[in-house]
Amino acid sequence: MKVLLLYAHPVETSFNAALHRLIVERLSAERSPGEPISAYVRRLQAAEALVLCFPVWNYGYPAILKGFFDRVFLPGVSFRLVAGKAEPALHNIGKVVAVTSYGGSRFRAFLVGDPPRKLVNRLLRATVRPGAPVAFLAHYSMNLSTARSRKKFIARVAAAMDAF
Repeated sequence: MKVLLLYAHPVETSFNAALHRLIVERLSAERSPGEPISAYVRRLQAAEALVLCFPVWNYGYPAILKGFFDRVFLPGVSFRLVAGKAEPALHNIGKVVAVTSYGGSRFRAFLVGDPPRKLVNRLLRATVRPGAPVAFLAHYSMNLSTARSRKKFIARVAAAMDAF
């Protein structure tokens, strides 16, 4: 299965960096970072699944991931305009998984509408193959996390990647 893994965190020693390494290890390291936008478009259109690994900052995507969506999820790539209506164009993608961490609690994320969860569960779901499974794996309260809570979340991510 061809998987496009988007990783968005600048600190190599972060918890998200560890999650990213785990995801790559579990899915196999055949996927490589790279190239200009057209290369990303080709890879997105060739992918059979999409995995996102990112921290939630200020209850949103990191700028680098938001920028990726803004530059790559274009008309004709992620959707087509047909009679003035957007229709999904990424029917090649049959699975989506987002792996993320929040500094705050799930309750705080809920209070502000939890934009990352909504964007994955609503927007991405509406862009990929109809009926494709979409999962959102989140570790909340990273600011108060413990070795035990991180280990438990890592096991959850490992199980999801093994079942991928």
